[in-house]
Amino acid sequence: MLALPGSGTAAVLVLPRSADEPPVTIPRDPAREAARRELSKRMYHENDPGWFQRALNAFWEWLDKLFSAASGATPGGALGLVVIALAAAALIGALWWRLGTPRRGPTSAAPLFGDRPRSAAEHRAAAESHAAQGHWNQAVQERMRAVVRSLEERALLEPRPGRTADEAAAEAGRTLPSHTDRLSAAARDFDDVTYGGRTATPQAYQRLTELDGDVERTKPVLVSSIPSTQSTAHSTHHGAAE
Repeated sequence: MLALPGSGTAAVLVLPRSADEPPVTIPRDPAREAARRELSKRMYHENDPGWFQRALNAFWEWLDKLFSAASGATPGGALGLVVIALAAAALIGALWWRLGTPRRGPTSAAPLFGDRPRSAAEHRAAAESHAAQGHWNQAVQERMRAVVRSLEERALLEPRPGRTADEAAAEAGRTLPSHTDRLSAAARDFDDVTYGGRTATPQAYQRLTELDGDVERTKPVLVSSIPSTQSTAHSTHHGAAE
């Protein structure tokens, strides 16, 4: 029989002996080592929980302490904590429903057009086809391409491979200053659905459709006309003075 160390200065390890022989005593440190070796045998640990169970128990213990500390610091205790958590979840849900998926900036500056050139009429037809099927992302993309291709066909934009929607909007705004803001907004819509992970809406497509029609009917402002007018006025004034 093995006796664990007590509080005295020596531990006793009782070895089996005959009834006529006195028990054998062993000093404290060797007794402790003998007890450690004995208790480390596998037969004593067959029913111990595995590492996963121990980790799970530690997690639940930590969670319980955290919840207890939070409920102690919250007015109303545990019930107050639950009410606050539900209110926070409701607020997050309302914001998500109102604002939609968080807006991300464009992750690419890919060209506006693909490899195969298409006319403005072809892009418009593709946009209308996508809109009829409710594919608003593709509809917005094709309508923006129609706007830019139309400006190129009217020689208001120089055809340039690799041009992005933002670049096209900025260049077109110089010859169509009355539509600068709407062109920039259209380019942002294109970037949002193409690179930003946003989902287009029927309203976004309708705005682009109206912009396409208005741009078609708008006369450009020729940049060279302003200096020419100023030069003519200066010549007339100079001639009158003579």
